[in-house]
Amino acid sequence: MTRTHSQSVHQFADLKQLYAEMTATPDFQAIFGEPLGLTIAGPGEAPAELDMPEPLAVQADCGGVIACLFDLLSDTRLEALAAEIAWGFVNSFHFVAGKLERREDGLARELGEMARAPDMSEVYARELEEKQLLCHSVTEQREALETMRDFAADMYGAMSGMPWSPARGSRTSNRSASHIDALDFLRARQLAARERHLPQGPIVIFSGPAKWHDTDILFAKLDEIRARVPHMTLVTTGQRTGADAIAAGWADRPGVKVPHVAYKLYRSGAREAFDRNRKLLALRPVEAVLCQGSGVQKNLYQLMREEGVPIHAFRKCDQAPDVGLRDRLAGGRA
Repeated sequence: MTRTHSQSVHQFADLKQLYAEMTATPDFQAIFGEPLGLTIAGPGEAPAELDMPEPLAVQADCGGVIACLFDLLSDTRLEALAAEIAWGFVNSFHFVAGKLERREDGLARELGEMARAPDMSEVYARELEEKQLLCHSVTEQREALETMRDFAADMYGAMSGMPWSPARGSRTSNRSASHIDALDFLRARQLAARERHLPQGPIVIFSGPAKWHDTDILFAKLDEIRARVPHMTLVTTGQRTGADAIAAGWADRPGVKVPHVAYKLYRSGAREAFDRNRKLLALRPVEAVLCQGSGVQKNLYQLMREEGVPIHAFRKCDQAPDVGLRDRLAGGRA
């Protein structure tokens, strides 16, 4: 979709507001402003005192690189590619964070094995402490990359008008003090992992077709629901375009973060889609927002209605006119 000059000016105005609202956020201050005393920067390296990047600088640069891409390509024949290139930049943070998470999981398993078979030697205590510091360090690196990714994704959303999403998905005794600390660390890590991957709160289901243009009507309804259910978790059917993408964008607005679970289909076919509908019902949602689409949405509507879940249904004809489509058609007739 090609932006007009006025749209570009409007988006860059939004970008300035986004910078003003998000600079020096608590997330960046917590991750980059309060690092561990010691860290292990890479495999095989000794513990050292190393600084984190300065919080405001790393936050501004993460957003700036995305903004510069759109600025560079704006009003050129490459403008249509800006969003795709910027998506890849955001995804690079996501990709590296995923690698760190897998390494973190491996280190946690090694720690667990050591903690379950302790001995009283100094060598064991030293190795355990170093392994625990290494796992802490990788956790810190992962959290830093995820914070950078999330801010870059906010900038991507502000510049492209669409939310960023990845291409694919989604711890009186003879034991030494080191051994006790390791067990405490593993418990804390497991709780943190559960919170990251199992957001708490009443479930609101959302599903709609891949072609849907009216953002305002959906934002207004979701705002209304959130006012009643402030700690809600939004579960969508995970399409990257249309109604689901609009709902994901609503959940990911800066300053109004709502936990969002994209329940995607990884295989095509009506059977898998209808099976997912039953699984969505099993989440015991408190409300559902459904937009007219295929037989999948119709089946989900029937399931929710039979279970007595309050439903907010929108037909395609309920949408405001697609002004962009109308202008494009008018231009084609000229």
